[in-house]
Amino acid sequence: MKSIAERFKEFIEEEYLFSPKDKLLLAVSGGVDSVVLCELCFRSGFDFIIAHCNFQLRGKESVRDEIFVKSLAEKYQKEILIKKFETEKYAAENKVSIQVAARELRYIWFNELVNDRSSMVNSKHQILTAHHLDDNIETLLMNFFKGTGIKGLRAMLPHQGKIIRPLLFAKKEELKQFAEENDLHWVEDSSNEADKYARNYIRHKIIPAISEIYPDAINNLADNISRFRDIEILYQQSIEQHKKDLIEKKGNEIHIPILKLKKTSPLQTIVYEIIKDHGFSSPQVEEVISLLESESGKYIHSPTHRIIKNRNWLIIAPNDHLQAENIIIDGVGRWLFADGELSIQKLPAINHQLQTANFSADIDADKVPFPLILRKWKQGDYFYPLGMKKKKKLGRFFIDNKLSKTEKEKIRVLEMNKKIVWILGLRIDDRFKITPQTKDVLKIEVRMT
Repeated sequence: MKSIAERFKEFIEEEYLFSPKDKLLLAVSGGVDSVVLCELCFRSGFDFIIAHCNFQLRGKESVRDEIFVKSLAEKYQKEILIKKFETEKYAAENKVSIQVAARELRYIWFNELVNDRSSMVNSKHQILTAHHLDDNIETLLMNFFKGTGIKGLRAMLPHQGKIIRPLLFAKKEELKQFAEENDLHWVEDSSNEADKYARNYIRHKIIPAISEIYPDAINNLADNISRFRDIEILYQQSIEQHKKDLIEKKGNEIHIPILKLKKTSPLQTIVYEIIKDHGFSSPQVEEVISLLESESGKYIHSPTHRIIKNRNWLIIAPNDHLQAENIIIDGVGRWLFADGELSIQKLPAINHQLQTANFSADIDADKVPFPLILRKWKQGDYFYPLGMKKKKKLGRFFIDNKLSKTEKEKIRVLEMNKKIVWILGLRIDDRFKITPQTKDVLKIEVRMT
């Protein structure tokens, strides 16, 4: 059987992780895994610097770990970088767990180091962590239980961005055996024994229980990780092809033809993969699918975007109206858009003085339920000009009114369920005018910049 050192080199070559000439930044906690990583890199002749994170969570233990890692740097005659973190404060301020806080702080620092041209570390350095096979199996199970999909099932990759994990081939017991055989010393983290952390509970309870029923479970899960990596590649290739067929990018918006989307299979998966990059969650997939059969103007939103049903299209637009081409108007108030500002008031019709100014429109409120859509006009749009009973295409209306090409490019319309209510600054639709029966008036004004 090949030694750990031999398998270490083979794994680096097979996964194309880095070359012998590359500069390495080793994340070293002082535990047996990172100690073995240091030893293997040293034996292989790699050029490395040691980086140690002191999260100041375990009192004297944290101080002990820092001192120990300094001694490792002296042993290998390597430079060492140490960073102390206010982990508990960061966790409280960002409303995350201590474990998440430590992970985020760790990688924020590493990225700062490789991007800081003034430091001894730079963009040429690869960041190495000591994650091993047991860590990866635990990650797989945690992701499976959390429901993170195919991407979660392939767990950690040997190479992700600037992060490299060259020990993913080895089990924890193999690393420990190597350390003992080579008289290596390390420190133990007492928090690794606490089952209150999800990873530790899976390590100490779940995996041993599964292994009693399926003795070869660890090896099978390790094989599955490799299979899931291949499956994810095929999955992403298919998703990208579906996106290419469905998505039309228009400025800051994504337009998706509804009829084409409805014929796509598997619909739920494709919808999720399209919307997840815009702040939408998995439970919102059903809401998006419901939009396919809803009336024009309906929408759902995430913290950053809205998905709008507009005629035969779903439009994913930024919530920021200054960036969006299609803006949802869901009530009275003021609405900023790229070219100006729209304001809407609801007033009683009694004693209301009808406005005739181009940049003001008086509409029968009962005939125009919210939401409305503010958008740029497009070819094929038509309306019933005030005072006329026949419909007219906007393109012809603009020609009759002698609008220049530049003027036409700036025209926006206010739409309600596929019907144009007002061509901003020009004319309202006759179907929404005020009549003697009107009870309430929507007074709409626009100010163009």
